[in-house]
Amino acid sequence: MHVGHLRSTIIGEAVCRIMEYMGSKVHRVNHVGDWGTQFGMLIQYLKEEYPDFHGDIPNITDLTQFYKNAKGRFDESPEFKKISQLNVVKLQAGDKECQKIWQVLCDVSRKEFEKVYKRLDITVEECGESFYNDKIPAVIEEFIERGMCSVEEGGAKCVFVPKFKIPLMIQKSDGGYGYDSTDMAAIKYRLDKLKASQIVYITDFTQADHFAMVFAAAKKIGWVDDESGHRLDHIGFGTVQGEDGKRFKTRSGDTVRLVDLLDEAVARMESSLKERSAEGKTSASADEIHVTACAMGYGAVKYFDLRRNPTSNYKFSYDAMLDTKGNTAIYLLYAHARLESIVTKGKADFGVDIGALIGGGKAQIALAHKSERNLGLHLNFFADSIEETLNDLFPCHICDFVYTLSIAASEFVTQCKVLGSPEMESRLLLCRATAVTMRQCFDLLGIRYVMRI
Repeated sequence: MHVGHLRSTIIGEAVCRIMEYMGSKVHRVNHVGDWGTQFGMLIQYLKEEYPDFHGDIPNITDLTQFYKNAKGRFDESPEFKKISQLNVVKLQAGDKECQKIWQVLCDVSRKEFEKVYKRLDITVEECGESFYNDKIPAVIEEFIERGMCSVEEGGAKCVFVPKFKIPLMIQKSDGGYGYDSTDMAAIKYRLDKLKASQIVYITDFTQADHFAMVFAAAKKIGWVDDESGHRLDHIGFGTVQGEDGKRFKTRSGDTVRLVDLLDEAVARMESSLKERSAEGKTSASADEIHVTACAMGYGAVKYFDLRRNPTSNYKFSYDAMLDTKGNTAIYLLYAHARLESIVTKGKADFGVDIGALIGGGKAQIALAHKSERNLGLHLNFFADSIEETLNDLFPCHICDFVYTLSIAASEFVTQCKVLGSPEMESRLLLCRATAVTMRQCFDLLGIRYVMRI
């Protein structure tokens, strides 16, 4: 996985969590591209580089480099390119040799994906393009029977939809299937078999027209019924850029591996926490520092993406995302830890047990000071942020809410004395209510929180 996979993974996880929070049954489908031209290319490259693969399955540990080498051959050799394309047709037709190599490649990819998903607390149901291969012929036949499929020059079977001059090609002239074929079979399966009332596609913005055509074709043939409440959404996200405004790459011009990006974020965060430890600003052990650095580093990467409208491009910057000030996960996590620290000191130094107060039904909050009222008002906006998010499915609304809430909380603890004050119980309860709300937001965004830093 490379940096290009970052946004769909992070945004998709947050959208799933938000919809599950609202009570929806969510199928977290990871529609991996395991069936297209790239696999025909990889199959041919493996056959050429490892001719004895039948008896000795190669150990491909660096799939990124393997893909890069295969792509080089694909671009340089017309013969290699043609054979690769024929491999796709053979694979889709059930050729045993191609399927054996394909399975090896899928297994290697899956292991690498899982490493990233585990770090980022991502949960998915893998259901790639290959799953729909045997469902495509029936879809093509349905369009033909309904008189909605035309055979174009060369024999390609196409479906035209309103507002688009270019059709969906549901079967190529060589008999093979492409994205159009797979996506039409997939949307029918999700509507008919999974009984989905809402389907959300999360891809880069360049696929907006493609999905608009898929949605239009599904409506044209009658699979989608607006009166039945079917809702089809496409969240098209922008590009992750480097400081130069171009696609984010390494200094050598290579695509950045996602695992390397995450490692760097954690390493920088761990260095910062060790400096705090050396200065006596934290009593955390070395093991605690590493765990905290992972939570904060991964959270920083996620929040830096989620805090903005997903349709926009953004420049990737470690310095900006790991900043302890401003609208960053680091600032929010410190603000949360500060609130919990106050609550902990309230119990340790003053004997005020917030948990006991709440459990005993004695929790009462008085909002007398203007900063208390302001914080209380902001807490009430949580439901509004959820409702706004459900309209367009943009997690940035929750980011906006938790950031403004943390600012209100900071003003409150700065302007109002909490520990040792006559209003201590009420203000400790307000601290806890804010911390609980922040944790709910972190959970919805897929960000791990820490109780102390």
